[in-house]
Amino acid sequence: MLASGGVAAVTALALALAGCSSSSSSSASSSSASASSPGASKQASAAPAAQPGGANQLQDAYQKVIADVLPSVVQITTGDSLGSGIVYDDKGDIVTNAHVVGSATTFTVTLANSTKSLDATLVASYPDSDLAVIKLSSPPGGLKPASFGDSSKVQLGQITLAMGSPLGLSSSVTQGIVSATGRTVSEPRGGGSPGATIGNMVQTSAAINPGNSGGALVNLDSQVIGINTLAATEPQTNGAAAPGIGFAIPASTITNITDQLIKQGKVTNSGRAALGVTARTSFNQQFQPAGAVIVAVSQGGPAASAGLQAGDVITKLGDTPVDSLNALTTALASLTPGNKVTVGYTRDGNAATADVTLGTLESSS
Repeated sequence: MLASGGVAAVTALALALAGCSSSSSSSASSSSASASSPGASKQASAAPAAQPGGANQLQDAYQKVIADVLPSVVQITTGDSLGSGIVYDDKGDIVTNAHVVGSATTFTVTLANSTKSLDATLVASYPDSDLAVIKLSSPPGGLKPASFGDSSKVQLGQITLAMGSPLGLSSSVTQGIVSATGRTVSEPRGGGSPGATIGNMVQTSAAINPGNSGGALVNLDSQVIGINTLAATEPQTNGAAAPGIGFAIPASTITNITDQLIKQGKVTNSGRAALGVTARTSFNQQFQPAGAVIVAVSQGGPAASAGLQAGDVITKLGDTPVDSLNALTTALASLTPGNKVTVGYTRDGNAATADVTLGTLESSS
């Protein structure tokens, strides 16, 4: 699957879920990390009198963030696979990716810098946004919930630290920057994922590897700004990782969905736009994708209110061409409920348009 978002589309790369690594082939040793900026190091070396201790100051900032946040990041074992999670509250609720939990309902959790395994059970999962909540059966004292940042304040160039259990190496940390915001990413099917399309994701150059999914992407204010979810791969190199291209679900989506899963056991307000249709990819006479044909329309929904009906083939959403169901889903993921959009479609071979006020995607879980 390909990622797209903002103005540009990531068309040369595939995506791999970073959710699970095999526990049978991974080390479970604990480690922590700190780093210093190459730029700051060079500056200090070139002009030590002007910038005394500049590199050390950045290193100290990294180490403080790690000390603040790493205790909130856990390792999750599901059968023979490993993933990561973030302590959400002091009651034992842990947020992670839906593709990390998959179809499992019981889990083993290891807190940072601990070797003791704790039992946990599924609270609820929302695969449409690739988020899930599990809960410790007997929460220990001293749990440290993470602090979540304001997604609207995430800026390009911000330093980020990715924390989790890549390849089963618990309490690992990598560093990078925010490379882009507002990406719309379609996950590959498999690995416990139904192939969700997620909007407004944060792109980072911090390394994200198998086992990192569900872990924390953190800023230098010790705030979680995203959940590590996907890493790009290069099809031309047989799926090898594309260095420095990873994606995280933003904090605003995490807190919105997690609060609902904890309080209600389901999602009633996804915050995601919907047309109120069931559709599939339409093919032309040359068997090429040519749009998204409506199979069913929700009674009283946005599409029905605008006059769309089963059999119509959607070919455009706003200014975005639609040649498949995936293209329609991706376009919708970049919009919000209440947006007004012009839908281009064909009916009985005739082109037409309809102005639609988008509704809210209903829970499929």
